[in-house]
Amino acid sequence: MPAIDAIRGFAAEMAAWRQDLHAHPELLYDVARTAGFVADKLERFGCDEVATGIGRTGVVGVIRGRGHGSRAIGLRADMDALPIQEVRDLPYRSTVPGKMHACGHDGHTAMLLGAAKYLAATRAFDGAAVLIFQPAEEGGGGGEAMVEDGLMERFGIGSVYGMHNIPGLALGSFAIRPGPIMASTDRFTLTIEGRGGHAALPQDAIDSVLVASHVIVALQSIVSRSVDPLQSAVVSVCALDAGEAFNVLPQTVTMRGTLRALSRDVRAAAKIRIADLAANVAAGFGARGSVDFGSSYPVTENHPAEAAFMGDVAASLVGEDRVNRDVAPMMAAEDFSYMLGRRPGAYLFLGNGDSAALHHPHYDFCDAAAPLGASLWARLVETGLPLAG
Repeated sequence: MPAIDAIRGFAAEMAAWRQDLHAHPELLYDVARTAGFVADKLERFGCDEVATGIGRTGVVGVIRGRGHGSRAIGLRADMDALPIQEVRDLPYRSTVPGKMHACGHDGHTAMLLGAAKYLAATRAFDGAAVLIFQPAEEGGGGGEAMVEDGLMERFGIGSVYGMHNIPGLALGSFAIRPGPIMASTDRFTLTIEGRGGHAALPQDAIDSVLVASHVIVALQSIVSRSVDPLQSAVVSVCALDAGEAFNVLPQTVTMRGTLRALSRDVRAAAKIRIADLAANVAAGFGARGSVDFGSSYPVTENHPAEAAFMGDVAASLVGEDRVNRDVAPMMAAEDFSYMLGRRPGAYLFLGNGDSAALHHPHYDFCDAAAPLGASLWARLVETGLPLAG
């Protein structure tokens, strides 16, 4: 698996960083230890600038090359873990009950630190490498928080790149595509209010559970009948709260779910359709239906030129046959979308080999993938900001 020789030379050190982070997972914006770990390493590597508290708890390191160019490339890694209990008995298993790095953000952080160590030592580029360590990717919108905190403007970022490991993709392989690569996500809370009553006297009540059942079925018509068959969307009701007794028809039913789409237009139309179905199906039974949309991420959409460039850099490391340039988009979401909404860039998948799935309690990042990921970061900077002559 080709990687830069110097980076391969400290692969064991990268693995030690990753395993330390794995043993001490932190959630969302509460990443004080992780951010401190990152900032300390960046200072030790000799970064020209280390800024903390960007987007509440994000860390940014700046490394300036030997040239005097003003261009800057941003490289982003996420730092937060998940509220999952780890089950594997690893030597470096999570020391925090109910929390683990089940998505590989420990590996992402270690890879970007590896690139930072190499770039700070070599500086064989003309411009600046901006190393972005982001909190709260797992539902907290840390990418948006960093962007709104002036990330792009403060550090002069002209283009920005992200990377995520993918179980099932072979070690030593990459995958990318122009255009949408990950879906938007919208959380929704749908409330049905009927009229409570005795279960033995349904004629005197408006059965909110029955109404909710019809609404759930109707929502499944959105993808099959309201979305172009050549487009993609997912509408899932994932939780339902209704009543407490075996003989009482509850007044209210609350449902929670998710909407995913790969197009802004499909996303907007589906949100309208969810609200209309909730209101109109409920009204048909004499009940009231309403919906509130909560936390959301936009579509993660790669810019074509930057996706081609990132694919070229990946191919220079592993060969064209190890880079899938037309990978199928995923219906999972990613708040790197906020960064791509502000600057041109691209997001790429890195093979994690035959591991458990992301967000699974058996998952573990493959340390053998880290030198290649760090090498990709380094080559993106060196290729995108070449020294004259």
